[in-house]
Amino acid sequence: MPGPTPVTALRPGTMKSPVRRFAQNPPAMVAACAAVLLLAASTVNANFLVPAYLLQQLQIASFVGVVAAGLMAVILLGHIDLSVPWTITTGAMMAAAGGAIFGPAWALPAGLLCGTLIGLVNGLGVAFLRIPSMIFTLGANAVLQGLMVLYTGGHAPKDGATSLMRSLAVGKTFGMPNAILVWMVVSAVILFVLNRTSAGRYIYVVGNTERAAYLSGVRTNAVIVGCFVACGALSALAGILLAGYSSNAYQAMGDPYLLPAIAAVVLGGTNILGGRGSYWGTVAGVVFIVLLQSILAVLQMPEAGRQIIYGALILAMLLLYGRSAKLR
Repeated sequence: MPGPTPVTALRPGTMKSPVRRFAQNPPAMVAACAAVLLLAASTVNANFLVPAYLLQQLQIASFVGVVAAGLMAVILLGHIDLSVPWTITTGAMMAAAGGAIFGPAWALPAGLLCGTLIGLVNGLGVAFLRIPSMIFTLGANAVLQGLMVLYTGGHAPKDGATSLMRSLAVGKTFGMPNAILVWMVVSAVILFVLNRTSAGRYIYVVGNTERAAYLSGVRTNAVIVGCFVACGALSALAGILLAGYSSNAYQAMGDPYLLPAIAAVVLGGTNILGGRGSYWGTVAGVVFIVLLQSILAVLQMPEAGRQIIYGALILAMLLLYGRSAKLR
């Protein structure tokens, strides 16, 4: 006669259902959702499955992807960078101005330098002054907005994108859009740093428990500053690409990219409180968000409706991932 069922067999979490295991693998879940979304959209418009269209969507995704890569580094620490919108705009405007004043070869260095300096200021304020990142970066965003309005007089900048900026954004190499190649290079660097270097391990450790990381000898302030510098530089790079894509920089050009980039990072499974996340999940989240944007554009969804959907997705994923973490 069989004996009683062992208590361990009835303990919650000892036998995981397929749904629970799926929810605990955010990159796979988001990739599957993107595939389902694409197939569903193709029933409305068959052009969604045309290779040329998919390549175009990846080109657009590269702009969001570069921003999301920098934001993920900051979010892994448990911080946030709300200066991204006007860092994008500042990087684009200063790149165009640098190219016009000093020559086309100085466009990219000028834009990237501005983004790096903005990230450095944000990092120093958060790491050494201990000001909450949400407050400090929101203030930095307002300062940047005022400076750019003062610089342009409230009008569109007179300087346009250089030929190199346009080539990076809309040019192709062996049939592949250069913007996608830029995103691939950024992704390779991020993956290498997070998975193959001590700096990447320190990012996760600081995101889990900053105090414990400090007591164990990690230079936590340097890690925080480095992540904010990376976020600022990558935001400026995205601005340079966007200016090349539209042939010019313009006021508030970075505003539409903050919430989608945050949504992509959170959808990909990165813990908004820091310490956990996979870059492949962020890539899957970017693709999902861009496909969703495209479908909403086809359906002529107003901007207010899109913002509601992005916010609802973030809240839903926070609830889902938070619950799945508790059930482990």
